[in-house]
Amino acid sequence: MKNKKDTQMNFRDLADWVITQTKNSGANDCRVSMSKRRLVEINYRDRKPEVIKEATTQNLYLEVFINNRSASQATPDLRQSTLPGFITGVIESAKIMEEDPFRTLPDPKYYEGRSTEDLQLCDPDYNQLTPEGRHQIVKTVEEACLQKGGDKVISVEAGEHDETYEEFIKSSNGFEGSSKSTYFQAGASMTARDEGDRRPEGYNYIGCRYRSDIPPLEKVGTVAAERTLDLMGGKKIATSKLPVILENRGVARVLGGLLGPMSAGSIQQKRSFLADKKGQKIGSKLFTLYDDPFIMRGLGSIYYDGDGFPARKRDIFKEGVVNEFLVDWYYSRKLGWEPTSGSISNIIIPSGTRSVEEIIKDLGRCIYITDYIGGNSNSATGDFSVGIIGKLFEKGQFVRNVAEMNMADNHLNFWNKLVEVANDPWIYSQARMPSLVFDDVVVAGI
Repeated sequence: MKNKKDTQMNFRDLADWVITQTKNSGANDCRVSMSKRRLVEINYRDRKPEVIKEATTQNLYLEVFINNRSASQATPDLRQSTLPGFITGVIESAKIMEEDPFRTLPDPKYYEGRSTEDLQLCDPDYNQLTPEGRHQIVKTVEEACLQKGGDKVISVEAGEHDETYEEFIKSSNGFEGSSKSTYFQAGASMTARDEGDRRPEGYNYIGCRYRSDIPPLEKVGTVAAERTLDLMGGKKIATSKLPVILENRGVARVLGGLLGPMSAGSIQQKRSFLADKKGQKIGSKLFTLYDDPFIMRGLGSIYYDGDGFPARKRDIFKEGVVNEFLVDWYYSRKLGWEPTSGSISNIIIPSGTRSVEEIIKDLGRCIYITDYIGGNSNSATGDFSVGIIGKLFEKGQFVRNVAEMNMADNHLNFWNKLVEVANDPWIYSQARMPSLVFDDVVVAGI
């Protein structure tokens, strides 16, 4: 991409200058992060452009550490003539903060061991995408959605989003890191005409690092319409205890309530129902989840985390056992634990061998959950509740669409009910999950 090398060199030179200025102004340590983002967004509604947006932003974020105090601030103004005043302001802010001896830069030994593998996060053909090409992407998706939706269509909104992002980070104690990435998204949402005053809304949006990895645009639009039409006639059923299948692309919606309490911050602040569960079994043997930052073109792939720790592949859950918490530098010091990383990259549940269609044939009566409405999860207790939309099957045959239902459980019970993992990982997300089958789940009418 044009001038990327020059931009990185400018970032590096400026970072060195900011660090020198900051330390000369009285800081014990500091870390400076600089980034530049360019994004383009185009949306059409009813075959007419509704949003056309292009923006380029830059940002400098400075953290300073002085006498057990710290402060941070950001500015979009990267001119050396104005930065001394900005730096002074951050230092003065730090001086009036309460002392916090745990808030420091990491021990430099934790910076070692970073991968140098090319993760292919930046599409070399990005600049070949023209304004006309962007509009054609949206038109193609929208037209496919309209054609498939037919006379049931009330409205269709189609869009594309693409962006480039680059950053450079340097700290006064030896960390230096940079990254460059691209992102493309195309898709549509559709509102349909159903019986009475029901207006179901469905969607299909696909995101990738490389534009060439997006499925055929006609298929993207067609699937958006199909997913909307699949909501037609949805009604509640009687409260039941039965198997449910969480569709691959929605697994992360439920899983998020389990991952949040894995953070050291939640544990230290007494807001985690998993605080005393490390090494204990909280799910079935089929529940293995690992974090893999090295997936080629992965949406969550990284070289280092927010502390500068090198990205590493790690098991979070292993056959139902809590294997590793998410421990950043700050909370590792407060808890007296060894740091791991406070963030996740690409999270993966290993796939099974059967398709959802094959699994449904053996389940008898079951609900295939395709979307969610609202919901909450209590990180202190593990209780969660979420509105669900899906499809009811009997003996492998579709019966009816289901709506206005609720699924509630406790994570310490729910993940023990996992009985099968399908073979269909959803690759258009950093949560690359296959569909999951749970037995004896209570669903109730809202």
